[in-house]
Amino acid sequence: MMLDFRLTRSGPINSRRDSRTYLFKSTSENAVVNMLNVEIETANKDTQAFDSKMRGLVLNRVGLAIALAYIMPALVLQAESSETQTRPNVIFMLADDLGYSDVGCYGATKVKTPHIDRLAAEGYRFTDFHTAASICSPSRAAFLTGGYPQRAGLYMGINPNRTAHWFLGLHSDEITIAEPFKQQGYATHMVGKWHLGTEPEFLPRKQGFDHYYGMPCNYAHSPKFFDNDEEVFATTPLDQLTQLYTQRVTSIIRDQAKSGEPFFLYYAHNYPHTPYQAGKPFKGTSQDGVRGDVMQELDWSVGKMMTALKETGIANNTLVVFTSDNGPTSNTYAKPFRGTKYVTFEGGHRVPFIFHWPARVKEPSVSDISIHAMDVFPTLSAAIGAPLAKDRVFDGENLLPLLDGMPLKRQTAQPFYYYNCENLQAIRCGEWKLHLPRSKQQLPFWDKNRAFANLQRPVLYNLHSDEAESTDLAADNPEVVRQMMALAQSARDDLGEFMQRGKSQRPTGSLFPDGPVISHEKDWDTVDSITIKAIARERQKRHPDPNTKNVTPRRKKQK
Repeated sequence: MMLDFRLTRSGPINSRRDSRTYLFKSTSENAVVNMLNVEIETANKDTQAFDSKMRGLVLNRVGLAIALAYIMPALVLQAESSETQTRPNVIFMLADDLGYSDVGCYGATKVKTPHIDRLAAEGYRFTDFHTAASICSPSRAAFLTGGYPQRAGLYMGINPNRTAHWFLGLHSDEITIAEPFKQQGYATHMVGKWHLGTEPEFLPRKQGFDHYYGMPCNYAHSPKFFDNDEEVFATTPLDQLTQLYTQRVTSIIRDQAKSGEPFFLYYAHNYPHTPYQAGKPFKGTSQDGVRGDVMQELDWSVGKMMTALKETGIANNTLVVFTSDNGPTSNTYAKPFRGTKYVTFEGGHRVPFIFHWPARVKEPSVSDISIHAMDVFPTLSAAIGAPLAKDRVFDGENLLPLLDGMPLKRQTAQPFYYYNCENLQAIRCGEWKLHLPRSKQQLPFWDKNRAFANLQRPVLYNLHSDEAESTDLAADNPEVVRQMMALAQSARDDLGEFMQRGKSQRPTGSLFPDGPVISHEKDWDTVDSITIKAIARERQKRHPDPNTKNVTPRRKKQK
């Protein structure tokens, strides 16, 4: 409560400079009033000194008023600064190909992950979190934009070595999660793997990040490593990768804590995506070979990050989110679910999700509420008081009410759409998950789901009783199937399908805005020859290949 404390009985004292009424917080007002009361009590005890004491008090009060006139503006500024600093720092940590059972608190037995487990034990752990895609690029697009990858126009895996994809990336008109932070006065940092376009026009510093340190894509696609715009490694030393990232992450934390400026850090580690190597101190430390060693070093990095937060005194009001971009390449690390990366079984989409914020999470909890990647953008925006843009659709919801025991606004049975590139392959509504019919032509080249490669009829699972997706209940629940099939058509109209543009899809970022967006490399020969030649010339110009004599790719002969 703010109190109006006036320095005279009839009104404020007029100084030579101006006439001011000062507002004090109750603690400040009480301190001043108590001081004056003590002085008056003491003076009353000594009648001989009373008059002189009162004269001194009047002078003291006048002096106090004049002093306050000079110091109050500074006090107000200090109070405002203090309020600004109560906004949380935010670290969003994204592992790569880390499966549901890859860490201890989600069931891992062959590796030890005490630091990640501690985040869960002290925070909010979700058991039903879904990524928006089962491969890297589209999944990251959803995290960073708050929309389905199809809505954001980036639904294919970006590989700089693919003729059809090297010139694509996240569109410059997309609002990434870094941008609300910048608007709120935060420093924005990105450390790790980007994978949303590898050409300079698409890199992090063009998408709201002040600083970037890491690799633009998978090592197998390009082994280069950058510090902002400077290439520091032509070939990244994989056995030093976690050390490099950890040193930069902890340095950012310490520098930002010293500056007093709030910060957002997007820490997107490459591991345990292949290829990987463990640092020397971690070799042979796990019971799961090199991959296990890499996981334990990743956990060590989390520990170093948290130690830096504690040592700088900012851990309490730093929100840390830990998750993965999609499931693992081996089902061993996706248990108890079926499937892996690349497919739309639960093992490809369901991953750990931990929310750690000591200042806000008073009661550590485990939640089975179904949430997804698109919820991250609105949640982090709400945490810093940033409004969502009104000119676009966000497919997620602010999760902060859950921390206070409040329900989400959306209904439990709100549909979740499992797209694989342009192909809508499944829908989840509450306990029900319907796998949709699909043809081989619709499948992206990475889809390894042999069981459903040419699915002729819908398949229905109850995830509450059958999390391994093993028993088809479609024949027993025809009305559920009918309703979910209708939802599928609505989603396709909105977000698209293979060879079908959705009405709510935004454009894909491209160096050739009028050129093609071909999700399947095999379809490249359908593009007109003039466009193919222009794209090939630009590629040779940017990435000269001395062994290439004819930069125009051969077109397939039409049968």
